[in-house]
Amino acid sequence: MHCFVYASQRKPDTYVWFSQRDRFDVLPEPLALMLGDLRLALEVELTEQRKLPQEDNVRVMENLDRQGWHLQTPPGDTMSVANQPNHHRRIDEERPQD
Repeated sequence: MHCFVYASQRKPDTYVWFSQRDRFDVLPEPLALMLGDLRLALEVELTEQRKLPQEDNVRVMENLDRQGWHLQTPPGDTMSVANQPNHHRRIDEERPQD
């Protein structure tokens, strides 16, 4: 899988992987605003055999297949919750209606 990795200009050591070059429109708007401008940092061919130093390569590929992007944050950063499939769900949607 061919990938394009962009560095956030606002959040140090934070990267967004895309399955297509300059495909910023697939990011949720709040995340895009939080990351600020993105700068192309790397273009890479990702395979299941290729090990990444800070990310699970299979998880990255799954996120790219499912949503077209993957967020890579520094270890321990809570922004990585954006990689969850329900990241855009409203909190009150789980509450039963009266």
